[in-house]
Amino acid sequence: MARDILESSKSHKDNVIGETISDTRQFVTFLVGGEVFAVDIAPVQEIIRVPEVVRVPLAPTSLAGLSNLRGQVLPIISLRKIFGFDMQAHDDSTRAVVINAGQPLGFVVDRVASVINVDPGSIEGVEGIRGTIDSDLLTGVLKDVGGYRMVMVLDFARLIAKEFAEIAALTKSAAGAAAESIVDSNEENDGSDELQLVSFSVSGQEYAIDIARVQEIVQAPKTIVHVPNSPAHVLGLMTLRERLLPLVSLRSLFALPAQELDECSRVVVVALGGAAVGVVTDSVSEVLRVPKEVVDAMPALLARDGNMSDISQICRLDQGKRVVSIISVDNMFRHAVVKDALGMGEEMSDKTKNFAEKNLGHDDDEQVVVFHLAGGEFGVPIDSVQEIVRIPEDLTRVPKAPNFVEGVINLRGAVLPVIDLRNRLDLPAIERNDRQRIMVFLLSGVRTGFIVDAVTEVLKIPKTMIETAPKLSGEQARLLGRVANLEKQKRMIQIIDAAQLINEADRLRLAAME
Repeated sequence: MARDILESSKSHKDNVIGETISDTRQFVTFLVGGEVFAVDIAPVQEIIRVPEVVRVPLAPTSLAGLSNLRGQVLPIISLRKIFGFDMQAHDDSTRAVVINAGQPLGFVVDRVASVINVDPGSIEGVEGIRGTIDSDLLTGVLKDVGGYRMVMVLDFARLIAKEFAEIAALTKSAAGAAAESIVDSNEENDGSDELQLVSFSVSGQEYAIDIARVQEIVQAPKTIVHVPNSPAHVLGLMTLRERLLPLVSLRSLFALPAQELDECSRVVVVALGGAAVGVVTDSVSEVLRVPKEVVDAMPALLARDGNMSDISQICRLDQGKRVVSIISVDNMFRHAVVKDALGMGEEMSDKTKNFAEKNLGHDDDEQVVVFHLAGGEFGVPIDSVQEIVRIPEDLTRVPKAPNFVEGVINLRGAVLPVIDLRNRLDLPAIERNDRQRIMVFLLSGVRTGFIVDAVTEVLKIPKTMIETAPKLSGEQARLLGRVANLEKQKRMIQIIDAAQLINEADRLRLAAME
């Protein structure tokens, strides 16, 4: 119901552009802990019932967990926890408001009230606000609207930057988390005094694209199918969730020096209608919210000059010390090279898909050992597991051993230090039981055992189903940087990088125990 209201409201706004109401701004209003809030409709992707979630260790306490939204990993965040309100059980009114912030994020609210039209002149400042909510998280106050005396307008960009610095930075490692496009939000945002941009670097220069035109951001693939006789600007094709995506090099397009793709390289997937192209960049920097007053049109003389027509505006930040070139997606899609790439992708999809799949290596499965921990499913690549053993009745405590070590066992004549993985991931402890096992890893030459609740299976997972987990904290991103999203099985398996389980200093202390 809430989703229908949202879509109807956006459609209605599109149909009345040019009439008197086009000067108004639209807001979604909702309640949390008895307080009434609003958010500009532009970044609101949809409104859904609160889904089931998978808990993420080492994440901020406000994160309820990860859910599946039509095949995409969606973090679910509690606004009650962020605001310090008492928690309460979800009921029929509880909803998650999905905000596009470079990747979709679902914020749990007690109830969605309505979508309202507001005259920009009636939005008041927050200087006089004093209460339970940090006024730094607000952009204004609406008075006597929607049947409420006062409605606080939340700035989700600031909220995310404060609570989830890693998300705000948009620094993703491995196959990036998807952010569905909010098409044509430029028209919807004409009344706003700000632009929201995804910024990225190419050859030391900074560029940006309107966030509403960014479909998702993924890591540059290890394997690209190079198509014979294609233009130099077109790198080839990659697979992205069972479709072929053409890749265009911005370095080549802008006549900049060539460079090999590396771990920092990112593909910004840009959409126009039903078409999409991957724009290859050196790295993605951040999501910018910039006042329109610091944005100038590209000088007309340069705008007419070949590839420079792709750059429509220049953004001046830090008192002019930082210059960001804003790329026009519409101009880019009119570019002959991009048209060729799109046509190539469609042709390959229809006529030679088998050839592309063969060259992209569809033995593209990753074999993982799946285990349970605190009700969640986790996995580690099978080649990182040396063996799996039962826990003996007694773990031998070693005097002066590191405090994170539960004890040691004798494993075929060798001393094996054992660590409780629940303790490592800040999960609640449980009593020892018969289902628990010790998984043995070789970490920088030191064999170390980790206690898990149960080892359940060895599973082959298509790499297309493994993506980068949303970056929720630095440690979580390093240790739990990937997630297998098995939508049909209604499973979400968080994949642990075993090499990150112990830091270098602790490895040396473990080595000393051998």
